[in-house]
Order: sequence, then C-alpha cells, then structure tokens
Amino acid sequence: MTLRSPSGVMGTFLPVQGPADLAVPPVCGVSPVTLRTIDAAVETWSTALSGMAEYWSAAIVERRTPADVALDGLRWWQLIADRRPPQWASRHRIVRRTPLTRLRDFTPARPADVLPTLVLPPQAGHDSCIVDYSTSQSQMQTILAAGLERLYALDWIGVTHETRDATIADYLAEVHAAVQQAGNGGRVNLVGDCQGGWLATIYAALHPERVNTLTIAGAPIDFHAGGAVIHESVQMLSDDDLSFFRALVAHGNGVLKGEYLLGGFIVIKPENEVGKQLQLLANVRDARHVERYRAFEDWFKHTQDIAGPFYLWLVEHLFRDNELIGGALRIGDETVDLGRIDCPVNLLAGATDHITPPDQVFALAGAVSTPAERITRRTTSGGHLGLFMGTEALRDHWPVVMAAVLEHSRPRPNGAPARRRARSRTARARPIPAP
Repeated sequence: MTLRSPSGVMGTFLPVQGPADLAVPPVCGVSPVTLRTIDAAVETWSTALSGMAEYWSAAIVERRTPADVALDGLRWWQLIADRRPPQWASRHRIVRRTPLTRLRDFTPARPADVLPTLVLPPQAGHDSCIVDYSTSQSQMQTILAAGLERLYALDWIGVTHETRDATIADYLAEVHAAVQQAGNGGRVNLVGDCQGGWLATIYAALHPERVNTLTIAGAPIDFHAGGAVIHESVQMLSDDDLSFFRALVAHGNGVLKGEYLLGGFIVIKPENEVGKQLQLLANVRDARHVERYRAFEDWFKHTQDIAGPFYLWLVEHLFRDNELIGGALRIGDETVDLGRIDCPVNLLAGATDHITPPDQVFALAGAVSTPAERITRRTTSGGHLGLFMGTEALRDHWPVVMAAVLEHSRPRPNGAPARRRARSRTARARPIPAP
C-alpha cells in the first residue's frame, strides 16, 4: 500500500463539506463540482484495494485459517473503536492555569543561560500535546536538545459553557501573560504551529519589543495564497453575514463543536483515513505498528470545542477577508502592522501541505522588516501534521531552525553541536497515513 506522511489534520477552523462541494473550472465537459469528487473517489478506492490486497497477500503466505482471519478482524475493529485520552510525553510542570490555557514548563532543574522559548501549539479542535506527541517524536524534546532549555508551551483548553464567549482579545491576553511569566518581563523566542503561528505573528506585530525571534510552522499568513482547499471552501460558503458559519455555532450552542472539525478534516482527504485503517489491518499482528496507530488515533479522534466568537472572528477577518497580510487587521483600536516585526524570522512549510501551502507561510517574509539574511525558509517533503511531529521535520529541519534561534539567545553560541544533538533526538520511523 502506498504510504503517505501525516499531513493536513490541523490546518483550519473551517469544517468543509467534502470534495464535492468545492467548485473548480469545467474541464472537457465535466461538471465543475465533480472533478474533486472523482479525484477523491479514485484515490480512496485505489487505497482500499491496495490495503485489502496487502492483508490477503500476507494471510495467504502465512496460511491463516478462517478462524485466524476472524480474530484479525475482531482485533482490528477493537483497535479502531478503542480510544484513550491523549497525554503529554515529557516531564514538565504546570506553572499557570486559567479557564482558557495552561502554561507548561519543560525547563530542567539546572538550565543553560539562554533566553526562554514559548511554543504556541495548533488550536483547531485537538489537544495541544501534539507538540510533545511521544517520547520518540517530540517538538519540545527537540527544542530542549538544541540547547533552548528554558522552555514553555501554552496548552489550549477546550471551551466550556463558561468560556464559550472567548474572543481574539482573550486569547492574545493569554499569550501576553504567558510571555510575561516565561520571560520574567523580558523577551522570549516565540514558536507557533499552525493557528499558534498566526497568533504568534499577530502578537509579535503588536508587541515587537517582547519577541526575540519568531518561528512559525504551517501557519497561514496570506490565507488566499497557494490555491488551498480551505480558501475555495470559504469562498463558496461565505456571504456578507457568514450565515453558514453562524449556523454551525448556533447548532453547537455557542461553540464550534470539535467533532465538526474532525469530520471536515477527514473528508478533505478521505483516502488517507481509509489508508490508515487498512494499514492497521495489514499490520494488526505487529505490536509496534499497533501502538503507533493507537497513539495517533488517541490524539486525532480526541476533540475540543472552539469558542463561537473567536471562530467567527477568524473566519471573517482572516480566512474570508485576508486582513492579516493585507494590513487591515485590527485588534481593538490597534492595527496589526507586520512591518513592526524586525526580529529574526524562521518559516517552515510542507511541500505537500494541502491545508497551508508553502506560499501561505512564506508570505510573512515579504511583510516583515527583518533583513533578508535573518529570514530562514525551510520546506519538508511532507504535509501539514508532519511539520509538528513528523520524523523528517524533527530530524532534518527543526534542529537547524532551533540552532539558529539559539545563536540569538545566548552569548557565544555554537550552532553545530546544537543541530547534532537536536537531530539525534528523533529516530526515523514509518509514517502512519493521516488526513
């Protein structure tokens, strides 16, 4: 079976309706709305055939009996249905807690004398522990290994009835409080993944004096660039009043339900969901594969709700009107001017990221005042989710970027050993297909 790296499960707050709903130009007389449907159907069917062929080929070679096949099927179904709450993998302590966030401190007992680093994880209906996914695949551990030992992560808490009215101002206030505590009133290195990336960018533009370096991964800055599926979906579903999106929030009693997001992520690339489940069937007797499958599904299928006002704000001002890159975005009475950012900037994108194409990320380079020689661009071969926890990104890209951050974070740094330490933290592994 063809394997695909984990990709686009994290890229947006917009639950799309599936490939059939995305308008494309007519080609050779084919109806505009059917081309993506045909593509997805062919890919899904091909993946299903490959997966079943892989299982039955092994069954024939190993001469499995009908009873063996039945037990394999039962075990497969149990693994698909059995979910556990996701967990943070590394030792840390919670040093600040509010109804919206927890500030997690990963600093060792005797840290190096470096400026602190604050990680803002993705915030799209899943648990923030994706940045500390496992003991062998951890963005937090990679950053620590690079020598940035004063390290924090802001953990987004799923909204409740009491917090469902949270706004963009509330979340920026949470970031500011975390920066204040992590930096003890001074500057920090900000690292933002996906939604955490554009939130970090907005914060850096509003408070450039607080940010030593800015690193974003898979974070849309120009939300209309790159021909992303999400942009097409928003264009089709939007009207002046955002009626469709307001109806979603109303149906969730004031929140965007996490399960709506999950369903939307799956239908964007249904062949990846099919491939993941049939790869499990083909490897149902492989304990290591089963454990890796369970770890991913425990995180992916565990959802959190999003505050309604926050969701509707970002649909209108970011996804629909693209105000961040356009220079028209306002937070309260203040305009978000990306030109105020003049610190070193690091940009990571995935070549096959269909949620946040590289052009959406790299657009920041042309909007900031940072000199070109202090801007780093790196592109992995994989997709969206792989940027945050994939082995290629953690071995080949994050070590280079974090070593560069280290060079701006302490006197007389030595980047080469930092890159080697960070790279050695992650072993190569076979990817689990993901949407």
